[in-house]
Order: sequence, then structure tokens, then C-alpha cells
Amino acid sequence: MERIKTLQELFKRYRRPGDFVFACLFLAFSLFLLSQLGSQTSWTPRTKLFAQPAFWPMVSIIAMTVFAALHLVSSAVSPRIPGRWREVWQWVRSFEYAAWFMVYVLVVPFAGYLLSTMVFMTLLGLRAGYRSPGTLAWLPVIAVVIVVVFKTFLQVKVPGGEVYLYLPEGLRAFMLTYL
Repeated sequence: MERIKTLQELFKRYRRPGDFVFACLFLAFSLFLLSQLGSQTSWTPRTKLFAQPAFWPMVSIIAMTVFAALHLVSSAVSPRIPGRWREVWQWVRSFEYAAWFMVYVLVVPFAGYLLSTMVFMTLLGLRAGYRSPGTLAWLPVIAVVIVVVFKTFLQVKVPGGEVYLYLPEGLRAFMLTYL
């Protein structure tokens, strides 16, 4: 009897508040990928099964769908822990930073890498709750260091902003090259 209790403890599942929502979303995503297999992969004639371009994607997505379904079933039968929607809201809130990044990517071609980085660094510092004047003053300085490191030392090719077109010729060449 002690062994059965030990095995039960071994396989006991601790469900988290957002687990059921995650399981539903993951199964939906798996089913979507499964529905796309026919149009995204191909089977070539006179090729061995394991060498087929569609074989391994098919195996992995079918396995992902089966395990997602098992996860959903286990989430449905596990004891519920309160706080599901609070956790889901936390997931949704994290997409805010992805939106900030997308806006930043859209602004860089117009305002330039340096100005965009300085402004967004300061705005994100404010958004993160920093209110000290000293901290807010250092954020644009850190942005300048980041831009110099990326463009000068690492030679990352970032498009120049349209705002650079309004600068004098010598300054424009310097800004496009180094900042």
C-alpha cells in the first residue's frame, strides 16, 4: 500500500491558475498547425519515408496535438485553483511590451535610430515606474551608448531616419555612419 501512495504522489499534478486557458490555446494552436500541414509541406515521389520533407513536421505536429489534448484533459480533471483570469490578464499585459517594440520599429525609419532609442528608453523608464530625475536623465545617455556600440563597434546596419535628410551634409554623413 505504501508503494501505491508513493506512485500517486509521484504522478500528482499541481494545476496552476491559468493552466486550463493555456491548454485550450495550445490545443487550438496545435490544431491550426495540423490543418496547415497539407499546404505547407509536400510528399515527393520515390523518396524514402524518413527522407520525406513532410514526414518530420507531420510527426512533430501530430505529437504536439496529442500532448496538447492530453494536457487539456488533465487540466479539466485537476482540482481548480482560483485566480485563472488574474493570471490570464498578466499574460495579456505582457504583450504591451511587444507593442512598444513594434511602435519603436515603425518609428526608427522616420526619426532615426539615435533619437528613437533615446525617446523610447525614457518612455519605457517612465512606464516601468522610474520617476527619479537622476534616473530619467541617465536613460538617454545609456541610449546613446547603446547606439554607439551597435552602429560603430558592432557595425549593425540600421536604416537612417528621414529626419537626417534635414541635417547639413557633413553632419548627415556622420549621423548615418555612426549614430
